[in-house]
Amino acid sequence: MTDAGTSPRGPTPPRLLPDEIHRAVEPGTALLRLETTGSRQSLLDGAWWPRSRDVEREIPPLVAALAEHLGPITRVGLDASAWNSIPTRLVVDDRVVHLDSFPVGDDTVLITRGENDHFSLMVIPPNTTPEAARTAMARAVRADNVTRAAEILLAELPHPEAS
Repeated sequence: MTDAGTSPRGPTPPRLLPDEIHRAVEPGTALLRLETTGSRQSLLDGAWWPRSRDVEREIPPLVAALAEHLGPITRVGLDASAWNSIPTRLVVDDRVVHLDSFPVGDDTVLITRGENDHFSLMVIPPNTTPEAARTAMARAVRADNVTRAAEILLAELPHPEAS
């Protein structure tokens, strides 16, 4: 058990949102869900459903939406094998956001607020059906979730039948 105001990941951020936020990042584009309870005990902090693998198109609205609720976002970690070319930085709302390439898997994006406050979002593949995306996102943001993003996606998304 941790002291009030801390979690195994470090200091618990102030509660900035209702227990859950679920919104479109931009009309007709990505969908974002966050589990924002004070405990941050879940394995994932949220889920994001981008509409493409174009970093320069998808990351700015994600960062803007997150910054609106979490404060300034300083870094975004992506797996280079899952995205079209990753620049080293983007300017979002007049702030420089550094982009890092990590072997986190195509199912995860790492968000850094400030110096050391990290958030892990499950990434829903762009071609996922709306029903499957909503189901996977709901599972990812459960406060008691202890399942990794890859396992949620494997269990919740339809798989092409073997030929």
